[in-house]
Parts: sequence; C-alpha cells; structure tokens
Amino acid sequence: MGSKTFDGVWFIAYPNDHLPPHVHGFYAETEVIVEVLGGSVRRAFRDDAIRPADAKKSDVTKILRTAAKYADELAELWRLARG
Repeated sequence: MGSKTFDGVWFIAYPNDHLPPHVHGFYAETEVIVEVLGGSVRRAFRDDAIRPADAKKSDVTKILRTAAKYADELAELWRLARG
C-alpha cells in the first residue's frame, strides 16, 4: 500500500487493486474513489465512489480539488503501489 497526504487529504493506492488507475481519498468522515487519468482526475463511475452516500458535498469537493492539484503525484503513487 502506498499513501500520501496533501492539504489535509489522505490518499491511498492499494497494490492489488483493479484498473483503471485510481486512489482512495479520505477527508473528515468521507472517502472518494478518484480515477487518475493522464494528468487529470475524476470521481470514479461506480455506485460506491463516495462513502458514505450522504457525505458532505464540501468534503467531496475538497478531496476532488486536492486530487486535481496533485494529479501527477497521485499517478505516481498508483504506479509505485502496483509495483
């Protein structure tokens, strides 16, 4: 497992996780699965991409904005975690 913290948001990449490249972002009580695609990011298109389902919109926005700011570092985190 690899992890990094940027601007108070903790990101984790799991070594045996599935494609597409993605990280799990954590802030407050919220987790967002963020796909890392060639220097950009987006919320994963899956039903459980945001946990809990009723997470504060401001927390989700914080995770996604931080991921966008550090997209290259998160792509490298994914690459290193996968070996």
